[in-house]
Amino acid sequence: MPHYRRHGVPAVVALASPTWQREVWLDRDQFEDLNYTVHVLFDDFCDASNPSPWLGQCLRSEEEVELMAALGAAYSAVQDSVGASARDEVHLDSPGWSAVVAAAARLAQVLVSNDHSALNKLHDAGYRWPLGTKPVASGTEDQHVDS
Repeated sequence: MPHYRRHGVPAVVALASPTWQREVWLDRDQFEDLNYTVHVLFDDFCDASNPSPWLGQCLRSEEEVELMAALGAAYSAVQDSVGASARDEVHLDSPGWSAVVAAAARLAQVLVSNDHSALNKLHDAGYRWPLGTKPVASGTEDQHVDS
């Protein structure tokens, strides 16, 4: 379900970025925080603690399932150590948080790579963006045309 993936990929990318976490999650004027991100990955659009049923819905491959499970396990370990009601700062300062960031970074790389591959396949099949754009003439696919 592309709609689910559109929410899940940015959540994983946010978990992979300590800078984003500190600049956005700790800014009380921002909507996004750790709680929002966790709800996306555990409740709303996936279940990082049991991602297998999400294969074919928001996850494209077994590798993504395995990496999502690793991310879920890393996050759960931190949550168990600091408590479910701990503030975002406490999570980010936890000794286990670096394992969450590392697991998210690896998963983010695979998610983006798989999405890029899927987009290439659509392009090769004749789909163009913006929608309605005519395919480039044969032999010029690799040339960049300025508009």
